[in-house]
Amino acid sequence: MAEKNTVFKEAIKHKGYWNFADLYGFCFDFLKDEDYILKEKVYTEKISATGKEIIIEWDASKKITDYFKNHIKVEWHILGMKDAEVERDGKKETTNKGEVKITIEGMLEKDYEDKWENRPLWKLLRGIYEKYVLRTTIDEYEDRLTNVAVKFVGELKAFLQLSSVKQ
Repeated sequence: MAEKNTVFKEAIKHKGYWNFADLYGFCFDFLKDEDYILKEKVYTEKISATGKEIIIEWDASKKITDYFKNHIKVEWHILGMKDAEVERDGKKETTNKGEVKITIEGMLEKDYEDKWENRPLWKLLRGIYEKYVLRTTIDEYEDRLTNVAVKFVGELKAFLQLSSVKQ
């Protein structure tokens, strides 16, 4: 079975005004621009008196080599989302109000095609190969993935601060 190592995990929380469609599009476009293939595994909406509760789970993957693959898992949890109107530069805009939490987890997957799992000897050789031959390569790929995840979090924080408006 392929092995996934978590190299990065961070959660962002924001309460206030933000536009759901813009936020969704921003996150989607960021991952697409980084050449990730995006799969939406979960999308649920519940409507209550306090507003919408939305849960979304994405798995974005990117093949690096025949042996390594990057995964960025994005989990959204939105509470109390309601439509709102704000004034920006003298014009009224329709936006959303509520609480959003986005968790981003970066994982490096090794042997994702299970080529080394078929025989016990190969599995042993895989461990030796990764520990002694590929160690610097693994570190380099983990660093690259961490850099992409940190960039994503930074741009997401900037986006949420820019889109939040006091009424």
